[in-house]
Amino acid sequence: MHDLIAGFQSLLATVPDVVQPLIVALAGAVPFVEGEGAAVIGIVGGIHPIVAAVAAAVGNFVCVAIVVLVGAGVRSAVTSGRVATAGGQVTETSPRREKFQRAFVRYGVPGVSLLGPLLLPTQLTSAMLAGAGVTKGRILVWQAIAITMWTTIATLIVTGVWAFAGIL
Repeated sequence: MHDLIAGFQSLLATVPDVVQPLIVALAGAVPFVEGEGAAVIGIVGGIHPIVAAVAAAVGNFVCVAIVVLVGAGVRSAVTSGRVATAGGQVTETSPRREKFQRAFVRYGVPGVSLLGPLLLPTQLTSAMLAGAGVTKGRILVWQAIAITMWTTIATLIVTGVWAFAGIL
């Protein structure tokens, strides 16, 4: 992960200023880097904090939207061909999937979306929500809120730390 972040920072330093927000958006689309990490990469790379935050959040959200649209389409294709059986269907689930399912039942779409980035990338959370049958619009609204919230928090923290240190 460190090499990936260093790679984005190096790339950011070598491209013209007008292209830098696109690099930050690309970083925001990467799982585990996400909007919050990409905003930090942009700010550290010298981009204005608001530009970095917006680019990072947009990159993260575009990737999530693609995952949701593809995931919902796959779910629809898979479930449309299923026939219910009297005995039900037994499937194995991973520990990560079980943890998601418990959180989903307990907190719903808003809670999973807002708290999910603490444990899982937004792309994975979005795919799981789509797989659970949540509507695309609902997933996208709550993921947009979560991405905006976490990216803003990270941007404010880094900007505050840098201002306190006299860097900004």
